[in-house]
This record gives sequence, C-alpha cells and structure tokens, in this order.
Amino acid sequence: MPTPTCGHCEQPLRITARRHAIYCAPRCRAAAQRARRSVPAELTRRPRWVRHTARKVPLTVGGSVASSTDSSTWSRHADAAASTAGVGSGFVLNGDGIVVLDLDHCIGPDGELAGWAQTILDATAGATWVEVSRSGDGLHIWGLGALPHGRRITLDGGGSVELYADGRYIAITGTTYGGTPRRLGDVQHLIDALL
Repeated sequence: MPTPTCGHCEQPLRITARRHAIYCAPRCRAAAQRARRSVPAELTRRPRWVRHTARKVPLTVGGSVASSTDSSTWSRHADAAASTAGVGSGFVLNGDGIVVLDLDHCIGPDGELAGWAQTILDATAGATWVEVSRSGDGLHIWGLGALPHGRRITLDGGGSVELYADGRYIAITGTTYGGTPRRLGDVQHLIDALL
C-alpha cells in the first residue's frame, strides 16, 4: 500500500495521522483551503456570520460567545473573515430559505465518495454549491428550499443526512467539492425526497 501524501505539499503523512487525514499539518490545510476558497455571494452578502472555536462553539468577531438565535451577535462576512477570534467562520441559518444538507463521514481516505452520498449529490444535478466540511470527510450541500424544522435521516446503505434551515450555524470551510457552482440552487426536490 503506498504511503499517503499531503494534499497540499505532497510530503508523506505521519504514520500517526488519522485514517482520513488529507494534510500533514494545519498550515498545509489552511494553505490548500485558501487556494480553493470561495463562498457564494448569496451567503457573503447577508450579515449572519460568526466565528467558532475548535469545538464549534460560536463566537462573535470580538471573541465573545455568540448565539445562532441572537442576531446582535452576528456580523458581516468581511468582519468575520478579518477576525482572528477562534479557528474559523460560520454562517447562521435563520429560516429565510437557505438550507444545508450535512453529510458526515461520506468521503473515504482515498477521496472516494460513499455510494449513498453520491446518490444525493447526483440528485442536485450540479446545480448548487457543495463544500467539504471541516472534518475533511463530510460534505455540506447548500441550497434554497423550505424545511419546517431540522432533521436527521438515516439512509439505507449506512449513511445519514442532517437537514438544517433555522436556528443553527454551519462552520464554513469554503472548500468547494468537485466542480459544483459557487451559487445556491433549488434543492426542494431533494428535501422532499429525503423527508
């Protein structure tokens, strides 16, 4: 079996690296993400941004604890991007029609997508933005649709999907998956099929 290499600097990964590790160090992960990072304008123009800790606790741009239900703790994208509080940025969902389908543990160590996740991604027909999650082995499918409340759905094939539309924030990497467009498309047909 060949030794896995870093997805940025192409140096061999340490033998103690997690099985799904893609990068050899946080600096390589950050550099790779900066190189591929682009968040759709439908998100950046809304003042619903927070920072977050490594444990995904939402923070204000000043470093205080933020809330996914208190708009006074949210900021503009530019302010969140410029802030050094925490380890990353997140977008707050407030029920205005922006939804996220969170697919955990669907990207294998070889970069292959699990069959159940590929079926879901195929249903989007490449019409909406998909990003790699912070863990590196999951996906966030961002889109437009109506969802009465969040829900977790266990699928045949071992996977699960979490659907969010309100009262949550999503940690954003900005790392676009594949050739998906940097815009939000209609995913209502997918939500209806999953529910």
